[in-house]
Amino acid sequence: MFRSRCVASLTRAAWLVLMLAFSGQLPAQEAHVRWMAVGDLHSWFRKGGCEPEVSRRMMVSDQIDGLRWPAQYRWQDTQAAKSLWIGAKDYDDLVAGTVYPFKVVHAGPRSWDDENEFMPLEFTLIGRFERPEVLVDGAPASALGEKENLDELDANLKADRMIRNRVRTSMGIEMTRNIYAFSQQYHSNYFIYEYIFKNTGIVDTSGTLHPQPLDSVYFHWQYRYAVCREMSAYGLFVMPQSCTWGHNTMNDARGEDPAAGDPFRALFAWHGRHSQAGFDNIGAPNVDEDGRLLASQHVGVVTLHADTAPDNPTDDLFQPRTTQYLDSDSPINSNNDPYNPTRMALEFTAMSAGHPAQRHADAVGDCPTCYANLFNNTGGGYSGAHGFGPYSLQSGDSIRIVLAEAVAGLDRDKNIEVGGNWFYQTPPYILPDGSTTGDRDEYKNAWVYTGRDSLFQTFARAGSNYASGFNIPQPPPPPAWFEVSSGEMFIDLSWSNNVESWPGFLGYRIYRAENQPDTEYSLIFECDTLNLVNSYQDDTAQPGLDYYYYIVSYDDGAANNIQTQVPLVSSKFYTMTALPARITPFGLDDPEKGHAVNEFRLDVNYPNPFNPETQIAYHLPRSVAVQLTIYNVLGQKVRTLVDATQPPGSYTVRWDGKDALGNPAASGIYIYTLTAGEFRDSRKMTLLR
Repeated sequence: MFRSRCVASLTRAAWLVLMLAFSGQLPAQEAHVRWMAVGDLHSWFRKGGCEPEVSRRMMVSDQIDGLRWPAQYRWQDTQAAKSLWIGAKDYDDLVAGTVYPFKVVHAGPRSWDDENEFMPLEFTLIGRFERPEVLVDGAPASALGEKENLDELDANLKADRMIRNRVRTSMGIEMTRNIYAFSQQYHSNYFIYEYIFKNTGIVDTSGTLHPQPLDSVYFHWQYRYAVCREMSAYGLFVMPQSCTWGHNTMNDARGEDPAAGDPFRALFAWHGRHSQAGFDNIGAPNVDEDGRLLASQHVGVVTLHADTAPDNPTDDLFQPRTTQYLDSDSPINSNNDPYNPTRMALEFTAMSAGHPAQRHADAVGDCPTCYANLFNNTGGGYSGAHGFGPYSLQSGDSIRIVLAEAVAGLDRDKNIEVGGNWFYQTPPYILPDGSTTGDRDEYKNAWVYTGRDSLFQTFARAGSNYASGFNIPQPPPPPAWFEVSSGEMFIDLSWSNNVESWPGFLGYRIYRAENQPDTEYSLIFECDTLNLVNSYQDDTAQPGLDYYYYIVSYDDGAANNIQTQVPLVSSKFYTMTALPARITPFGLDDPEKGHAVNEFRLDVNYPNPFNPETQIAYHLPRSVAVQLTIYNVLGQKVRTLVDATQPPGSYTVRWDGKDALGNPAASGIYIYTLTAGEFRDSRKMTLLR
């Protein structure tokens, strides 16, 4: 009774697959990607200097991929596509042998060329300290997985993590992009990007010099936000498929006019109304289950600094000069060509268009029948964009621009509370200011819109951090190692003592989740310097359940000047376990020993359905020859994951969704079978590409 759902169309997906095939961009490993995943905001970054649509794994199912907040939970992505364009007037092009009235080079939102247009020179992930070693039953089990392979260590780094990315462009401008991530709990939901653009005159990978002064240079970013993946066809499919790529995204801006008194210069977006929902979908309440809000996030980018000129590094408050909203499916957003003068002229016009007479959010409006997906009858919704310029760059000149990108909104408990009250219609509805209303939509939306205030507060914190030279109070580091061991009667946890010499160190806290790692965690243990230990036995764990843990260290709060005496805490993501620990199932058929007799067991894989990989766990009571094999529904062998004699213990094996030849398996149902001596068991799992 809550909604109607439109028929899913394959047109867009088919178009995207064809586009990738004809562009020669085939699926590849993620060597071209580095992750920032130590705070509450997780995202990936490409070596080519920007993050175009599906450019991480070349999979349509990744259409909303990145800017995950809160990253503890699954499917919290809010990023669909980005682009970075650099343009200038009257450019003498060496390759074309002509002077273009307008020259534009591109990275995104759907096209990129790492060989000839945005050419990577350096891509380095730097950490202030190594990530902890996390083990479950002796196996590497860090939730950071392969996301966090550091290239360098720098004990003097003020951020937790930094990516140094240098890219050469075919118009002779070299870009250095420094990306900073922080895990301190008041600064863990944003990234700071420092860009330096230098006119080197080098136009290709072989170092060919073609120096020239550059006139009317613009640096232009476009952001296709889609809040968020969980409510979409790639998550729970609670909303029409056209919501999937940001069709109903609302885009807004602040700070276009310095005289207006706005505290910052920013673009931001949220999940707007959709005409086919059949209910007021602000916040995307889960009408299939309990009403939990699935898309209450607000996401955006704020300008922290933009040079006035190459010889004047003071912040130009009139930058960005352009703050437009662009049709995401506009022809200028696909098949970009740095040798097409007509297309480049149109692109440069968009880059230098100035500020719109009316912001996108104001043009759409905020009323029960103000549908973002119907605005101007576009098929793909709108993206926010800002352009910095025009700059004149002589050979050797550079321009520095600093941005911060953030996601904020309601926490999981509030999403459950507000969405549940809306879904079950349980007045009185208490508004954020303490007053009440009888209108459940007004109540729900008022709480969702507090995400805007949270985002603005995040912008302010990012600005303060930048202005301080990144001299924010640092939380204590996590333990250097954390080990979890399954047992018959309890689960053993132990950790290192390296952090105990940290100034102001006070103690440890351990949190636990049941059956899946992407859920709420409960505090199960705490100690301080009066009763300090480095091990704990979880004797409240029950047989038949999977358990996931993390440990944090915390200080006495003395260094925290944000909220007096509130302890600073190490990030949970450093020690969060990705593999389960268990109380081993047992029977009491050996009363003389008085304890459990172990049994063979094959568990349900997690996650299921999955894409692109899943974990399969099993338990062996004795040393035995083991085979773990994947079959398709026709009974044909797809992959053998284990074929060896193994000692007793609990094991977890990863299947990456590929067959024995390394080719990605097709979507569908698969059977995995464990054969261990005379024991044999099989289960089904579903791969969704």
